[in-house]
Amino acid sequence: MSETTAPPAAWPLARACPMLPPPALAEFREGPPRTVSLRGGQSAWLITRHEDVRRALAEPGLSVDDQHPNFPNRLLFPVPPRAVSFWRMDEPEHGAHRRMIAPEFTAYRTQEMRPAIMAAAEELIDALEAGEKPADMHAGFTLALPCIVIARIFGVPDEDMKEFKKNTGALLNQGEPQAAFDAFVATTRYLDQLATAREREPRDDLLSRLATRYVRTGELSHDDFVAMVRLMLVAGHETTANQLALSILTLLDRPDVLAELREDPRLLTPVTDELLRYWSIAQDNVVRVAAEDLDIGGAAIAAGDAVLLSIPAADHDERAFPHPADFDIHRDNTRHLAFGHGPHFCPGGPLARTELEITIETVFRRLPGLRLAVDRDRLPFRTDSLVHGLSALPVTW
Repeated sequence: MSETTAPPAAWPLARACPMLPPPALAEFREGPPRTVSLRGGQSAWLITRHEDVRRALAEPGLSVDDQHPNFPNRLLFPVPPRAVSFWRMDEPEHGAHRRMIAPEFTAYRTQEMRPAIMAAAEELIDALEAGEKPADMHAGFTLALPCIVIARIFGVPDEDMKEFKKNTGALLNQGEPQAAFDAFVATTRYLDQLATAREREPRDDLLSRLATRYVRTGELSHDDFVAMVRLMLVAGHETTANQLALSILTLLDRPDVLAELREDPRLLTPVTDELLRYWSIAQDNVVRVAAEDLDIGGAAIAAGDAVLLSIPAADHDERAFPHPADFDIHRDNTRHLAFGHGPHFCPGGPLARTELEITIETVFRRLPGLRLAVDRDRLPFRTDSLVHGLSALPVTW
């Protein structure tokens, strides 16, 4: 890279407050994109403005191929080829694999799942109410709900969920490289066995449908099948779990918003969108490598350059969302990028939205006296993960 600026800042940037993105991101939004220094000294362009990030997400000249020698891998271990399925595939292969899974996660299909998700949420609240107070809402509800939902969609047995939850959290941990690698290996081994079983004896679940439609016909290899399932299970659980916990915390902090929502349930949609915009929890793993020379936001990005796209920076861009640090359910927040944009838009977005809406409705209806059981400044935020979140949410009611 050629650039005549001050020495690049170290990435990831530090947060001054766990409730807001790193303040240095605001400085990066002034002027064209600059470079940052990744772990190991690798240099990467950091794209921060909403307009630029939105364009970059849809830019075919930016590749997601994690086997490129300069790809900015944010996991703590070398990623085997095709290990994270279509998330790290370019067109046309990306589209071919994504189309296999996409029909299961449309808005229509997700609405069909709503009764089952609501029932799971009610069961979890029943269990919380029957237990001791204070309780950890994260362990007892926000981690459990998306795990139950995505595992049952794919056909992961209930008795395996505890181990599954532990491994998905460890996989994205930036503080323990060996634990992250061990979790990757354990998850792969487990899903390999489960996929093999469904290939032999299909059941009424998504694993079996994929095996029957694509593996048996030769359109999808067994290894690609395992990688696809691993991607959807990890992404569909870990990101949503952290979004749910942070969303409950946000609304506990804002009783005025809860009061408005109780008065007018139609506000649930803008509340959900503002929660997604405000947190934008995919803080450190939206990455690309330039496949050709590009100009993005005034930066001359050369073929082979590593590129980081900051979703939190984009969704807190004053040009797109005035006073972005304010939680404002009455703003136009529909252009947030929490689920991405373009061909790699998160296929599980409709399911995550539905789980968030059901969580808000169920938790605050069933536990109207819900409140934090500790001072907010004592809440344990995760500072070592690719996904921002809490490690516990102590509450009482």
